[in-house]
Amino acid sequence: MLADLSPLIAATAQWLTHAYPSCGGALASVLCEVQARQAVTVAAWLRYPTAMDAALVGMAGPGGSARLDWLTGADTADTADDDPEHAWRTWVDEVVASWAACLLTDRDLAGLAVAAVAGGDHVRGTPMEFRRLLSPDERDRRAAALLRHPDLLAPVADLHRDQLLDVLGPGQALTA
Repeated sequence: MLADLSPLIAATAQWLTHAYPSCGGALASVLCEVQARQAVTVAAWLRYPTAMDAALVGMAGPGGSARLDWLTGADTADTADDDPEHAWRTWVDEVVASWAACLLTDRDLAGLAVAAVAGGDHVRGTPMEFRRLLSPDERDRRAAALLRHPDLLAPVADLHRDQLLDVLGPGQALTA
């Protein structure tokens, strides 16, 4: 069984950067993508904290981007999940995208989330740094102005914010 969340993380980060693109040139695009990927990585590790959880989502599939596309007004024939060019959209996880949106717009919540995954299965023996998520500098903020805008991300963030708060609440076990 696949216990690797990288297809889900890559697709969900790609969806976020397509829905909320960078402001600027090539460097801004990379900085925006790094911030999205860091937020999605933390969110995915929270959502699927064990290798078994990751393997199960790998077998069942995360659900795709259809509802997110509809919510953000990007649900056109060009973004159909059955279009081979957009097959990556089937790997988008709505809950992970929502949680990542919450983390991108709330630095305190992002800090709690990073602390929660610090001792988990996904980071064992691997040093992890989420500086661009936790402490973006001015260049990071300019590059990801849309990606970090609370009003723009609110429809996506609000979808599953309560679940994220439950997971990060005191005394909560990290289970999917």
